Amino acid sequence: MKRSIAALAAAGATVLGGTAVLAMPEASAAAQGCRVDYTVTNQWQGGFQAGVKVTNLGDAITGWSLKFTFPDAGQKVAQGWNATWSQSGTTATAASPDWNRTLGPGAVADLGFTGTTTGANPIPASFALNGVTCTGSTTTTTTPTTPTTSTTTPSPGGTPLAANGQLHVCGVHLCNEANRAIQLRGMSTHGLQWFDSCYHDASLDALANDWHADLLRIAMYVQEKGYETNPAWFTDRVNSLVGEAEERGMYAIVDFHTLTPGDPNYNLDRAKTFFAAVAARNASRKNVIYEIANEPNGVSWGAIKSYAEQVIPVIRAADPDAVVIVGTRGWSSLGVSDGSDETEVVTNPVNATNIMYTFHFYAASHKDNYRATVSRAATKLPLFVTEFGTVTATGGGTLDQSSTTAWLDLLDQLQIGYANWTYSDADESSAALQPGTCAGGDYGTGRLTASGALVRSRISTADHF
Repeated sequence: MKRSIAALAAAGATVLGGTAVLAMPEASAAAQGCRVDYTVTNQWQGGFQAGVKVTNLGDAITGWSLKFTFPDAGQKVAQGWNATWSQSGTTATAASPDWNRTLGPGAVADLGFTGTTTGANPIPASFALNGVTCTGSTTTTTTPTTPTTSTTTPSPGGTPLAANGQLHVCGVHLCNEANRAIQLRGMSTHGLQWFDSCYHDASLDALANDWHADLLRIAMYVQEKGYETNPAWFTDRVNSLVGEAEERGMYAIVDFHTLTPGDPNYNLDRAKTFFAAVAARNASRKNVIYEIANEPNGVSWGAIKSYAEQVIPVIRAADPDAVVIVGTRGWSSLGVSDGSDETEVVTNPVNATNIMYTFHFYAASHKDNYRATVSRAATKLPLFVTEFGTVTATGGGTLDQSSTTAWLDLLDQLQIGYANWTYSDADESSAALQPGTCAGGDYGTGRLTASGALVRSRISTADHF
């Protein structure tokens, strides 16, 4: 859990459906030809989700803008990804983001959005890329059933795991088996030594089926009465929760939760022992992601890098395909909390493949300069927010809804996955559940804290995959 981290400046930002978006420069050149595949991937009462695949059939263009008109005035873009989305009247516009401004000949931009509708949901008839009609346009649609909100185990066919399979890192993104960039959203446990009673069938069913979470982060403290006191029990408990997540079609982040002392090398031997056992046990599973050091602090990036380059081969020996997430300096702030920035990681990355880097934030404490760092770093590094809070870095204080919303809007825009601290009934304002919830066994919306209600509302929206 975060203890100390000291923004994307909102100049030019507008708001669309509650989402802050940045004004983008005008497209620089006309397209010569294009094709658009528009697919309605999900529908529910009053809303829908659509995928928009844009293929450039001409010369390279730098700075692109796709426009189309909804046939029904009740159709509105609510939240989009992989482009800067806006709407005027019935005309929707998707403008190129900073990290994908150039479309070469034959290049594809894979966009999408969730929308609202007041009635019918007809498909747009035409699309234009930089003012040129995409004559190769095709449209398809599906009409899935309304998502379930029951508390029974979901059908594996409709789960995040079934939809995406074995994940891997491609460029700066987390990608699925089809090589499509995805964003995972979910919750982190609290320390298993304190809140183990919060993680059982009823609570995990609620997380999978009511929250529609994509992942469960399993926070296994090493110190603070954690792993070092009983390695066998903690290893077995982590393995069982990985299996529980798999049964519900969720991904599992195995978090080696180091905090004090802050140098991960203090626990190097423990980490090798733990990850050798866990990787061997779960090598055949496709839902496991390894987070090898929670929040390094008071230590140089060079020391963190050295630790990672010794632990990752231990995991790879048993599980060569799994994604590994590496902690960063200054409580996983990419060094911002130590007065540094992402440059040290960009210029001296870990010598390993299929890895991502951790970023943590607490919304009431970490604002503009932290968001600015993430915006820059995301163009060069694959990032995963394995822990964030809606309150202060202490885990307490008042919910900061404005900063939390700004953060989650940014992560959605950049397609960066996240896990919220914490799916527990801890007596602190960062907890998603009211005190006493885990003893009572009711995990309905009436038992959520203000933080839990806000985060659930974001996680439970339709996934773009």
